Formats: sequence, structure tokens, C-alpha cells
Amino acid sequence: MTMQTGSGRGSLEMDQHPDIRALRERYEETSETVAARLVAGLSFMAGLYAAISAWVIGFDGQGRMAVSNLVVGIAVAVLALGMASAYERTHGLAWVSALLGVWLIVSPWLIDGVDRTAQLLWSNIVVGAVVVVLGLAGMAMEMGAARRRPML
Repeated sequence: MTMQTGSGRGSLEMDQHPDIRALRERYEETSETVAARLVAGLSFMAGLYAAISAWVIGFDGQGRMAVSNLVVGIAVAVLALGMASAYERTHGLAWVSALLGVWLIVSPWLIDGVDRTAQLLWSNIVVGAVVVVLGLAGMAMEMGAARRRPML
């Protein structure tokens, strides 16, 4: 949907405004950096690992934990895909990834009926920490892009 910034023949469509174009170019530049690609790729892999960790590590009889890791892992992977493919629209969601990483770390103690084996704890703590760090890295990239963008 485009909006008119004025009326008559001299008006610009909002998506053609020079400031909007400059902002999009900055987001595009940020998303094309090696750091952004690395964060998105590692986040995607961490999300996939979290999703399948119950079957890799063997959370036998840990149905609730397996479902939690599956859902959170898929969410992290989808956020990473969004960051990789549509950074200009999803850049503000990096904090969600960090929050999901915190959930991965604390969920063994918060979900009822979980037998906290060493494998389960190490798996969730390590992948959760990785997701938190990558989410914070995504937030840092967004803050850097925000400092470089013009005031609208």
C-alpha cells in the first residue's frame, strides 16, 4: 500500500521518498555484511539443533521438553530465515531470538515433570547460550544500523 505525501501532480508516493529509499539501502547494506550472514546462518543452525535435540540427545520420556525444544527451535530457525531474507522488515525481532535462548536455558527447571539429565541440561544450556549470543549480535547490528540511518 502506498500513500501520497501530498496532493496533485508534484506529490511523491511514500515508498519513493528519498529518506525511505536511503533507509532501505542502509538495511540492505547491513543485511549483506559477512557478520549478518554469519549471525543468520548460525541462528538457523542453532534453531534446527534445538528443534531436533530431543531426538539427537535422547530425551526419553521427556515429551513436554521435546515439544518445547521443537517449538522454540522452529521459531528461532524461522526468525533466522526472516533475518536472512527480509532484514529490512525483521531486523527489530532479534530480541525475540535472545529471549527464546533464555527460555531454552531455563526451561528444564520450569517445565513440570522433566528429568534433568546431564545430556538434557548441557544440550539446552549450550544451545540456549548460543541463541542468546546470536540474538544479542543481531540486536547490536540493528543498533549500528540505527545510528547510521538518517532521521526521518
